[in-house]
Amino acid sequence: MPKLLLPRLTNRQWATALVIAFADFCSAVCISLQAPFYPAEAERKGATASQYGFVFGCYELTVFLTSPLFGKYLAKLIPKFMLNGGLVVTGVCSILFGILDKVNDTTAFIGLSFAVRVIEALGSAAFLTAAFAIVAAEFPNSIATTFACLETFFGLGLIVGPTLGGFLFQVGGYMLPFSVLGFLLIAAALFTYAVLPSTDHCDPPPTGGILRILRIPSILLASFTVFAASTSIGFLSATLEPHLRQFDLMPVTMGLMFVIEGGIYAVTAPLWGYLCDRKVQPKIITLIGALFIVFGFLLIGPAPFIPLETTLNLAVTGLVIMGFGVGAELVSGFVSALQEATFHGFPNNLSTYGLVSGLWTSTFALGAFVGPSIAGILFDHVGFRYSTLFVITTNALLAILVVLFLCCQRRLSPGILAVPEQYQTANYSTLVGEDYATGDEENNSKTSREKMVSSLKDGLANPEWVTSEHST
Repeated sequence: MPKLLLPRLTNRQWATALVIAFADFCSAVCISLQAPFYPAEAERKGATASQYGFVFGCYELTVFLTSPLFGKYLAKLIPKFMLNGGLVVTGVCSILFGILDKVNDTTAFIGLSFAVRVIEALGSAAFLTAAFAIVAAEFPNSIATTFACLETFFGLGLIVGPTLGGFLFQVGGYMLPFSVLGFLLIAAALFTYAVLPSTDHCDPPPTGGILRILRIPSILLASFTVFAASTSIGFLSATLEPHLRQFDLMPVTMGLMFVIEGGIYAVTAPLWGYLCDRKVQPKIITLIGALFIVFGFLLIGPAPFIPLETTLNLAVTGLVIMGFGVGAELVSGFVSALQEATFHGFPNNLSTYGLVSGLWTSTFALGAFVGPSIAGILFDHVGFRYSTLFVITTNALLAILVVLFLCCQRRLSPGILAVPEQYQTANYSTLVGEDYATGDEENNSKTSREKMVSSLKDGLANPEWVTSEHST
């Protein structure tokens, strides 16, 4: 019988999915909340687009620098502890960020904004890295589908963040949106502590860590995929509001403009995940996503070489198209990196999931740092329409690299169709609370995995092997 889009889940998996969905939602709200009104508030304090662009970017730069460390030592730090602690730190910093409007000096305002956002980013890096690793370990046979469905809540957070932020700002001023978010994050930490299953075991970090995994070309390509998507999101977070200011939109309406991209991402992410799990090689999904983002940004400005005037309808159309592309790139990037890591010999356990999730979070953060930082500089010097060429070029380059990779590839990627069942099975005792295997069982498991990988490499010339229902 064909497998359903959503697999049957145990009570433990439902509890885990509920907690991670809530964490994803809060993370997206934290990222997107201030986009509709912080630039205007910063300008009233005398700050330039370049300065507040770096305030957006410093958050992501911190996540970029620290996520690999959290991922490497995830098992030792205990995922549940990282998730709870990260949510609390992020919530407290959000409340502190809400009182910065009391600071009138431009230098002090920007400096304190940097300081609070850096500490807030440490909390975000911790709970995001833990969340993605837990998903990979708890849902081994449907990682892409589950990850994408949970990312729907990230998309919902991108919707609620600017909408709620714009509404609360209109009702209660600058402080109210950040206070509400802060208490929501602290509540999420309490909810996580009560609901998330305990994790009692840990795995040793993989030998070589992040440097070893980055020597794999296909994982570098997956990382660049995530970077390109997050650059696109970050670019708009710093410049979309100034670009649309010409239409004199109300704060709530301006917030709704930031909803479009996140809404499309939320709706389409499960579809991209299902395709990656069951039907299509993730790199093909990456190519589709890159083309969507290129076409979307051609319309949002529109691009300077397109002989059209800037209109609200054209910008909305571009945001819709871009939302499709962001979902495709983010989902395919995570799935491709995880598949390629285990294919190239990394153990199929929590330590590897932590390493990959740390890499995903880090590259996402790097793009989200580069996006608003470069956007602010370009916006100040050449305006929005010419600055969109940066995102267009980045995603066009990604599309070219994917095509070249597929054309030059001499072997079948493990993600070209559904990943074989024997390729997905491993020792998942890290999260399910079972005792470790004995030394002989561990050696047998390692030998079996090595034989499976060797068989996969030796049988690459026979595409029928990939869809075979028989184990070796």
